[in-house]
Order: sequence, then C-alpha cells, then structure tokens
Amino acid sequence: MRFSPSFLDELRDRVPISAVVGRRVTWDRKKTNVSRGDYWACCPFHGEKSPSFHCEDRKGRYHCFGCGVSGDHFRFLTELDGLNFPEAVQQIADLAGVPMPQPDAQAERRERERTSLLDVMEMATVYFQEQLQSAAGARARAYLRDRGLTGRTIETFRLGYATDGRNALKEHLAGKGVPKEQIEACGLVVHGPEIPVSYDRFRDRIMFPILSSREKVIAFGGRAMSPDAPAKYLNSNETELFHKGNVLYNFARARRAAQGGSRAGNAAQEERGTGTIIAVEGYMDVIALHQAGIENAVAPLGTALTENQLELLWKMTPQPILCFDGDGAGIRAANRAAELALPHIKPGRTVRFALLPDGKDPDDLVRHEGREPFDAVLASARPLAEMIWSREAAGGSYETPESRAELEARLKQIVSVIADENVRRHYQQDMRDRLNAFFQPAARQGGERRGFGGRQQRREGGRGAVGTQSSTPATISDRLARSTLVRGGAQELPALRESVLALTIVNHPQLLFEEYDEVAAIEFDNRDLQRCWSEVLGIAASAGDRLTRDRLVEELEAADFGAMLKALDQQIRNSRLWTATAEAAATDAREGYLQALALHKRTRALLWQRRELERELAQATEDGDGERVPQILRALQEVQMETTRLENQEAIIDGFGVMSGRVKGPAKG
Repeated sequence: MRFSPSFLDELRDRVPISAVVGRRVTWDRKKTNVSRGDYWACCPFHGEKSPSFHCEDRKGRYHCFGCGVSGDHFRFLTELDGLNFPEAVQQIADLAGVPMPQPDAQAERRERERTSLLDVMEMATVYFQEQLQSAAGARARAYLRDRGLTGRTIETFRLGYATDGRNALKEHLAGKGVPKEQIEACGLVVHGPEIPVSYDRFRDRIMFPILSSREKVIAFGGRAMSPDAPAKYLNSNETELFHKGNVLYNFARARRAAQGGSRAGNAAQEERGTGTIIAVEGYMDVIALHQAGIENAVAPLGTALTENQLELLWKMTPQPILCFDGDGAGIRAANRAAELALPHIKPGRTVRFALLPDGKDPDDLVRHEGREPFDAVLASARPLAEMIWSREAAGGSYETPESRAELEARLKQIVSVIADENVRRHYQQDMRDRLNAFFQPAARQGGERRGFGGRQQRREGGRGAVGTQSSTPATISDRLARSTLVRGGAQELPALRESVLALTIVNHPQLLFEEYDEVAAIEFDNRDLQRCWSEVLGIAASAGDRLTRDRLVEELEAADFGAMLKALDQQIRNSRLWTATAEAAATDAREGYLQALALHKRTRALLWQRRELERELAQATEDGDGERVPQILRALQEVQMETTRLENQEAIIDGFGVMSGRVKGPAKG
C-alpha cells in the first residue's frame, strides 16, 4: 500500500522518535537532555560499551557515530525488527492513535497530480533563474547587486526574474508539453470564467521560490521592479500545493541551521541565537541575514504571523525569537504576535521578542553595520511577559486608585486566555509582582512623601506638586546609569543575586520541584550561568524525584561545570549569604531563595521599564510633544526612586544567613 507523504509526516509529528527508539534502548542519563529532546544510548545495531547512538526529537532522526546507521521512525523498525514498511507504519500509527488510511483511488490520483505539479513548479523555477542571467534580467541583477547580494547567495536561494512579457512563462511551459490545466493549477497564470485568455501572474518581478519542508518549490513571491506596480510584493495564490498561512519562507534551511546550533550549544552561539529560530518580516531580511552568517531565520509570506506558522516555529524550537522593526508598525506587529501566542504557551514553550532600532530592518542593519548589531538585538530579546506588561503599563497615568485598578483588571483579563493552567497561574503571579513593584510606596524621606503611584508630593499647603520638573532626559538617564542596579545590567549585586538563585537550587534541589515552572523560567544575564542552569533543568527532568544534591553536583561536574560551582560557592561564602550553602536548613534556604527571586524579578522589570520610558522620551522630544515630555519625565523620576528603594532593600540579602538559628554550617567568617 502506498502512503501519502502528508500521512507519514503526521505520524512523525505526533510520535516523538524517542518514544519509538526508547522501547528498545536504555537512555544514558548523563548525556541525555530530556528537556531538549536530545537522547543518547548504546547503539542497538552494534555492540558497544559507551553510548554513541544519538536520537533527536526535533529532527525526528537517529544516528550512530560508531557504526554510521541513521534514519527515521520507520527505518528504525524495518532495520532493527525486520518489519516491512507497512507494518512499521501500522505500529507507529497505533502509537499515535491515528487510523490507517483506507485504499482511496481518488487520493492516490491526487497524490500523482501533486507530484506532477511539483515538476511544473521546478520547471518554472529553472526558467526564472535562466531569465535572471539573460540580457532581459540585467536590471534585476543590478538591483540585487545594489542590495548587496552575492552570486552565491542568489544561487543558494534560486532567485530568478519574470520578464515583462504577458505570456512568456505560459508559452515556455506549453512548449515543454505542460497542459494548461497544470499551469493553472500551479497558480502561474491568472485565469477564470471572466478572463478569455489566461496570462502570466508574475511579470517584471524578481522571483523568490518558496519551498516546502521537503525543499520542493510550491509557490513564488515576486518583487516588482516598477515603482508603479499596484503591489510591491505578490505571492502565488492558494493552490493544491500552497496554503500561505501554513508555510514559512526558508523553513527547511533554518531548521537545519537551528539544529546544528542547538547541538553545538556554546555560550557564543546562544548569545547569537544560533540554536533557535528567528522570525523576521520579509524575504530580503531572511536572505540578508543568511549572507551575514545567520542562517536560522524564517519569514511569514507577506502577512501577519498565523497560528499555524507559530506552531511550525514551535516544532523547530521551544522558544523562537520574533524580530520586528523598531518603528510604530513593528511595535504594533509585535503586540499582535504576543496576543496570538499567549493562549498557546505551555511549560517550555513560549516566544521572545527582539525589537530593532527605530527605522531599521534586519536587511539594513547587517548590510550597513555587519552582524554584530543584530547579534546584540537578539541577545536583548524580551520575554513575552515583558511585552504584555510594557504594552499595558507604558505611557499610562496611574495617579488615582481607579486608574491602577483598571490596569490590574486589564492584565488579569489578558493573561486569562492562557490555556495551560500552570502557566496561567505563574503569569498572574508575575503580573502581580510587576504591579507591586510599579506602585510600591516608599518610606518617608525628608520633607517629601511618595504617593501610591510613586509620585513625589510636597507637604506644603496640602497641594501635590511634582518635584524636579526641570530635570532633563540626560539628567534622568545619567542618574539611572549610575545606579548599581542599572549599571552594566549584570554587575556586582545582580550577579551576586543570580549566584544565590542558582546555588540555592543546586544545594537544595527539593526547591526546584516545589516551584518547578517558576524556577525553570528564571533567566540569567550571565551566559555561562545560563548554560549551567540549562544543564541543571535537564538533569532534574531526567532524574525526577530521585534527584539529590550529590547526584546533581556529580552530573554538573561531569558536564564541566565543577569550576563554576566552586567559584559560586566561594562568592557566596565571601558575601556571607549562608542560606545558599549546602549547610543551610531547608526553611532558611527556601526563605532566602524566595527573597532573592522577588528582588531579581523586580529589578528586571525596572530595567525594562526604564528602557521603554527613555525610548518614549526620545520620541516625544523629537516630535516636540510638550504635553507628553513632562509626563514621561515624572515616570522616569519614579523609576529612579524605585531604583533607589531597591538598592536600599538589597541590604536584606546580607541578612539571609542570620534570620534564625537553623543554619547548620558556620555562621561566621
């Protein structure tokens, strides 16, 4: 029986390959990282004592570095168990809970037709490539050179040119014996009852072939050469091969690049976002990034990101980066994407947002400044929760209890759409923490007091007067820049607090399972510590409730993190933060961890708020908006006062180890 590629793809998507292979092997717990879908075992195809058999869920493949065998779900069963192909398909269909397809003559005919249509699309691609290199394509070649594309890049993406002739492609394909029904079914011509004679859909356009996940050409995008064209970019219409909302440009190539980066897993690659997928806005952005060495970028096809495209991203990586231009349209697109993603996030599945400098797109940035500025944008990508908070809280006036209650109600309603109960609960807590940090009243200082919204008010005559109205943007920024919380973003106290969070969990791993979702979501500014943290989570996922401190430390040392653990321990002891040590009592360790976590989250929220306010202030100053500038200045002053209050609160961290007599280790020296 012949199975359609779509049916086999559905089985591969529904059943992780580890579920098929795991029934015949025992995973090596030291090398396996369950949270990443990365598994190692001794090869079942040849005898060995050390695990060289590698299985990747994201890729849906296995490979043995000893004997060289490799394949997918079906090949594993046919080669190891001696099943024939239909029997292997039946087994995996049973695992997936999917009924086997019944013989269907019509379906088989459609599959043959699809294959024929793919052949026609390949012929059209070759034709467009030839036209680009012909005399007729001189202007298009010049345009691509002006955009900085090399001949190698043009060849890699198989770019072409559709001439201005009304029937050039149609006549070329007809001369090759392609019937008009197939030309029409591929969407290569405009036709219909009201059109007496069909004509080429793409004319005088640079052509971008759009490939399927199996790297077959299924559609085209065309960029108009004439400035008078009614549409700058034109895509193929919906066909048997092509459904625009289900396809990402450069999908297959980006998936390979991301899997390679994920396997490499060093800090520099994580900094550049190599092990994830980056979604940008257009074809040229993808191509320019590829030429700059960033090969893991994809783009939707001229429309806003769809749910199906988001699911495609999540199939490749648990945390794709959505990259948008930094102008108003880009911010609006980012907010729409946040709304799209929010209902579907789950533990270990979310999105981050990278916003480019205003007026720049990825193509501009890497073409004129190289990849380093773009790497910096990726490194500062923001979590989904921060995007939601920023959109709702930034720019508002919260001087009354009613306005603050309104903000709280909006945030509750927004996060209520999250389908996963645990993630929804943690988002609700995160928003409460942000609200508390935003509206936290400060202690009385001198002759002034802070209102609930952080507003300074003089006591004279009972009349509220905002202080230091004459402060300039530079004054606010300089004052914030001198703050120990803000300076460098990850120096001294912030780095120390990160050490407290990580080492407390290593020394008291039971805390991880009490609040796993929240602990797993911690992000560290220190890249080496973030890599260590990923290893901790992988070990915990593999060991489950059998995890002990000794086992965790042993496996971290085996993964070359022993020196880091010693350095963290020394840093903690030098700072007298005894609740993070192994000798601390569980109650004190938990209390110290919770205080450090709350301070860590509030500091990150404060930094984000400061950046957004400074961006708004620069825009308002440039626009000459005299009404908004004072409002933003007041908000920045409030951020500075909150920063000062948090700096004072940092002293709490020095008292962690002396809160009770339950610390079992030495409390001195």
